[in-house]
Amino acid sequence: MTALGTESNQLSEWKIIYHKMSSPSKRRDMDVMKLMMSDYTVETTNDGLTEFNVEFHGPKQSPYEGGVWKVRVELPDAYPYKSPSIGFLNKIFHPNVDELSGSICLDVINQSWSPMFDLLNIFEVFLPQLLLYPNPADPLNGDAASLLLKDQQQYEQKVKEYCERYAKREKLEDVSDGSDEDISDDEVTGSDNVDIAGDADP
Repeated sequence: MTALGTESNQLSEWKIIYHKMSSPSKRRDMDVMKLMMSDYTVETTNDGLTEFNVEFHGPKQSPYEGGVWKVRVELPDAYPYKSPSIGFLNKIFHPNVDELSGSICLDVINQSWSPMFDLLNIFEVFLPQLLLYPNPADPLNGDAASLLLKDQQQYEQKVKEYCERYAKREKLEDVSDGSDEDISDDEVTGSDNVDIAGDADP
């Protein structure tokens, strides 16, 4: 009878440990740590691990190659059961990225997110795929979508111009403190459901 009671206690302890490890906060912390231990530069923006910026490089063999973007990540309390909020802080020319707010239109993040995904999936798969295979049929930037459909060579040239002007490593310091001289007061206003491209001075 004692052995059965001990087994039952051990099973209860394992259930408690499993529950603690599978809680959203533990999963969030683990995913952020995995991202920090990878090749990505992660800069926290508060004391916790719910808001941070990640340095993201444009995919090789694409017009975005050589570009470096600071991507803001905000993790909701229910992460990984609810998707993170993702947005580019420095400008990028892409049909599925709002040029002013930096918010992205990507089904896997906005609509079909699964707790099976993690932060590394976003930066190693989802964002590179977004840049490599833009969808002009569902645009957030109508000018980019229109140009891509009319003249792909001209579109790629404009992407490279944006990379040169806004997505160089030395420009990232300006982005982090909200002092990007290329962003006007009109550009930092947006709708209620999009990330803002910089913080307004009080």
